[in-house]
Amino acid sequence: MMTIDNYNFAGKKAIVRVDFNVPLDENGNITDDTRIRGALPTLKHILDNGGALIIMSHMGKPKGKPAAKYSLGQIKDAVAKALGVAEVKFAPDCAKAQAEAAALKAGEVLMLENLRFYPEEEGKPVGIEKEDPAYEAAKKEMKARQKDFAKTLASYADCYVMDAFGTAHRKHASTAVIADYFDADNKMLGYLMEKEVKAVDNVLSDIKRPFIAIMGGSKVSSKIGIIENLLGKVDKLILCGGMTYTFAKAHGGNIGGSIVELDKLDVALGVEELAKKNGVELVMAPDAICGDSFSNDAKQLVCPSDAIPEGWEGMDAGPEAQKKFAAAIKGCKTILWNGPAGVFEFDNFCGGSRAIGEAIAEATAEGAFSLIGGGDSVACVNKFGLADKVSYISTGGGALLEAIEGKVLPGVAAIKGE
Repeated sequence: MMTIDNYNFAGKKAIVRVDFNVPLDENGNITDDTRIRGALPTLKHILDNGGALIIMSHMGKPKGKPAAKYSLGQIKDAVAKALGVAEVKFAPDCAKAQAEAAALKAGEVLMLENLRFYPEEEGKPVGIEKEDPAYEAAKKEMKARQKDFAKTLASYADCYVMDAFGTAHRKHASTAVIADYFDADNKMLGYLMEKEVKAVDNVLSDIKRPFIAIMGGSKVSSKIGIIENLLGKVDKLILCGGMTYTFAKAHGGNIGGSIVELDKLDVALGVEELAKKNGVELVMAPDAICGDSFSNDAKQLVCPSDAIPEGWEGMDAGPEAQKKFAAAIKGCKTILWNGPAGVFEFDNFCGGSRAIGEAIAEATAEGAFSLIGGGDSVACVNKFGLADKVSYISTGGGALLEAIEGKVLPGVAAIKGE
């Protein structure tokens, strides 16, 4: 397999799939540039070695239609500054950038507009449900269009570099299908991808115990696969965030106006049963910090997670939960964190996530290997000033979890020819 260090980029145009799906404020300013910084070693290597650079990425979920708030044009100047170049040229239509790509010279940078402005990127039929009899025909047609889209993207460059770990678990036009249009000597993984794959291998191939995973977020349904898989690997599992209230409800608790998945109560009970069967210590929040509205300035009430009055909703892990989480993390030698313990974006409801982050930092200082993955978890460690106090920060959320599940990532397989 070709590697980025062995490839001669001199005089070549390289099209690089990055993950620049960065959070923006209401004025289009980047609030966390972790993903951009993560891609810099690969991008700078290509430029430093005489190549021309074509950057492609997605942003947000525009559902196959152009939308100004998801335009990558908002970040091109920030990318130019990060790369240390005078200008990043911009192609306003990623499927019609032939002229811009052809004019690109060595040392120059071109950024394509959001790939997901085209439904062909994700390759899913639009405006038709799976139950519709015509769905399969529409799916077949879209797959053909996806190949054409990938072929167009490939035509812009001499080589392809996959460096978007955050989307490596998706078989999209730009993450996997495009690789079919380059031979083995002209496609490779970028430095970030190599680091990410190695970090996952460190966790799975040489687990130091006790191994604890902290899974947060709002929904059990979006994490059930990884939770079930982790219950066969970890010694302890902290489940926190919004999913807390689905578990509380499953036991007949009162959760007020807290987020809940009423159709997943049996799934929650099944998770508890599997943890018990596998001898895994399942750690849940006994109390919650609640708000009377979903805002930073909401009035606060601390109460048991299963006894939340009407008119209140769980917004953060309570003080007892914070102590319980920290105690569970203490002494662990391998730590995986994905998902916050509450609405960490609100300063008044970020205590649970901060407690987890600080406990992980302390354990890391005592020799643990800590792997932080997922946009919210990464934002947490950055917000709390802990980024340099953990072992590794992954740019991927879903990709990291699927890799740890043991699934083959299409974005990796496409390069390796698997």
